Amino acid sequence: MPGTGSDARFVEEAFGPAVANVGSAVTAVRPEPSALVAGYRRALDLAAEAAVTPIVVGGVSIGAAVALGWAADNPGRVAAVLVALPAWTGDGSDAPAAASAHATADLLRSIGLEAAIAAMTASSPPWLSRMLSRSWREQWPDLPAALDEAAQYTSPTTQVLRTVRVPVGIVAAVDDPVHPVDVARHWAAEIPVAALTTLTLDRLGTDPSVLGRLCVDAVRGADEKGSAQLLHG
Repeated sequence: MPGTGSDARFVEEAFGPAVANVGSAVTAVRPEPSALVAGYRRALDLAAEAAVTPIVVGGVSIGAAVALGWAADNPGRVAAVLVALPAWTGDGSDAPAAASAHATADLLRSIGLEAAIAAMTASSPPWLSRMLSRSWREQWPDLPAALDEAAQYTSPTTQVLRTVRVPVGIVAAVDDPVHPVDVARHWAAEIPVAALTTLTLDRLGTDPSVLGRLCVDAVRGADEKGSAQLLHG
């Protein structure tokens, strides 16, 4: 599931090749900006109902948070979770990502879509500006509402993290001020069966599929960790 303001195409580019390499396929969820979180959870419910075995869920930023929260609520329906760039734990009111989302929503409302895209493009790496220009236009005019909803979302708390028993692979960017690596480290420390891998934003921008590869590798590492814990009690 995409992060705030992002789109299904980015999720396909980021996760599709790695998932294909393990013999499966990505079903990227198209955001419903007028009902962002409800749309994501509805998509997860439908995917689980259609599957004959537990499913692998995941996403980027708020997409990852919703996926992990859903996994905690549906333990028998999930095989693993792919978490990319988690933004905060629990209440995000003081989180950089929440502040950024609110500021972007205010900017969009005050100067309009195209002027906001121009401002974003002037201050963003080319790969990010291309992706956001595409996805912002697709989600307009409900994009500001989606950004505000994401900023107010209560991410899984530490207590919820501790209840997730399936393997969780986490990827964070060490130089991302909006999705601090310390959040990912906290999630990896609190989730019982988890592994963390890091990258840089330049590496992500050069090849988005690295995000999926590292997530899949981290899930394998978490699974091995969980097996070792079972063996050694």
